[in-house]
Amino acid sequence: MRDKFKNRRWPLLWRTVFLLTIFVVVSQVVIYIWVQRSVNEHFEQMDSEIITHAAFNLRKRMANFNEQVEPFTVSKSQSIIDDNHLHSSWLDYDLKTLISDKKGNLLSSDPSNFINDLPRDFSLLQLQQNYHEQQFTIKINNRHYRAMIIANHEVLALIALPIDVHHQYLMQFNRHLSMILIAITLLLVSIAALSVYWGFAPLATIVQKMKSINPEKLHERVVVGHMPIELRPLAESYNLMMEKLESNFESLSRFSDNIAHELRTPLATLGTQTQVMLSKPRASSEYVEQLHHQHDTLEQLSAMINNMLLLAKTQKELSASQISPVNTESLITKLVDYYEIIAEDREITFEKSGDFKMVLGDEGLLQRLFANLMSNAIYYAASDSTIMISASVLTSTTSRHVAKDHIQPSRQSWLRITITNRLDKPLDQSEADKLFERFYRHDKTSHQYAGTGLGLSIVQAIANAHKGHVSITIKDKYAFEVAVELLMAK
Repeated sequence: MRDKFKNRRWPLLWRTVFLLTIFVVVSQVVIYIWVQRSVNEHFEQMDSEIITHAAFNLRKRMANFNEQVEPFTVSKSQSIIDDNHLHSSWLDYDLKTLISDKKGNLLSSDPSNFINDLPRDFSLLQLQQNYHEQQFTIKINNRHYRAMIIANHEVLALIALPIDVHHQYLMQFNRHLSMILIAITLLLVSIAALSVYWGFAPLATIVQKMKSINPEKLHERVVVGHMPIELRPLAESYNLMMEKLESNFESLSRFSDNIAHELRTPLATLGTQTQVMLSKPRASSEYVEQLHHQHDTLEQLSAMINNMLLLAKTQKELSASQISPVNTESLITKLVDYYEIIAEDREITFEKSGDFKMVLGDEGLLQRLFANLMSNAIYYAASDSTIMISASVLTSTTSRHVAKDHIQPSRQSWLRITITNRLDKPLDQSEADKLFERFYRHDKTSHQYAGTGLGLSIVQAIANAHKGHVSITIKDKYAFEVAVELLMAK
């Protein structure tokens, strides 16, 4: 189910647009509410000031009339209304005024027909009890008013300010504001979608390159400078991958060509010798001699096939059952005793130094590794020279370069075994690096370098299978040094 959900995920473009749309919509709603509230508060404050000013004038007129001795009459209340209305008209505000006695009986209104708009259950006394000296909104005859009731010991007075214009303006303002915010949202989302599409357009270049990969186009690379800064690491990684792919493909091609050539020569020799022997009857001694030659050729083929199988076997890391502590002191000593006999003919000697520790690995494979190194050292060494074999322990705080280009922080100790010999012919570092290639021979014309050219390839494969590292260093063009680093046993 989880895999199905992952496969149904939206494309990156739509996910980005969706998230941005949610963010923009929420932001626009917040802006809409804030602006609407600000405008409402502005109109409320303005209406409140008008009502407060009118109430102040009305209180002043009522106080003046209350000083008269005669009782409060309709004409007196109308005089108060007229005086206050004249002042409000001067301010260009259409104020409505109602006056009643303390019992709630209406005495007069301004304008005079305003009293006709009142509902039957309208009561100034009830409003005064609910909104004592406070402003409030009321709807009369489908019109909205902001009102306030003031009172003294004789009368109640209602001051009402029509706010229908404000309501209509706010409705229109809210409609226009909504349209503007929706347009801005659509514009931002469109720009974001276009930006994401345009920003990831360079990925199409890499996709096109990957689709067109074939053996003839492995040399093609993505121009990193044409990529945005965010995509340059991806382009560099792609180029690095293609470099490794091209290198491995070329190595595989050379290996295929070399193995075909190496197998063709002995097979052709066997075929030719067999045809010659069958061309006419021969003596028994000739048949026996020819069989010996064919046997030697078949042994060479068998050795080559075994080496190739060993290379295939060591292409992956060792399993846990193959790893065990190996005594390098005993292993190196046995190999030195064996190869000293072979090296005596050229007066080559071995000298061993250092502290050889226990390492983790397969003893048989490690024996093959050091046997190949010693054999190659004898073949490459100058006559009457010494092959130096030394061991040293690397500090555990050093980062080690291990197989397959991994860099592993070494929290354990590593044993470095170095085999150094003096060459009889100069050798450059670039040529030495090629010695790890399969079937590569530095000097095919010399009898010293006879072989299949798989010796050092096997050494490198075995070291990589042990998560180790092997390297060749040329010093002064005559000093040949091979260093093998293996993980020590605890």
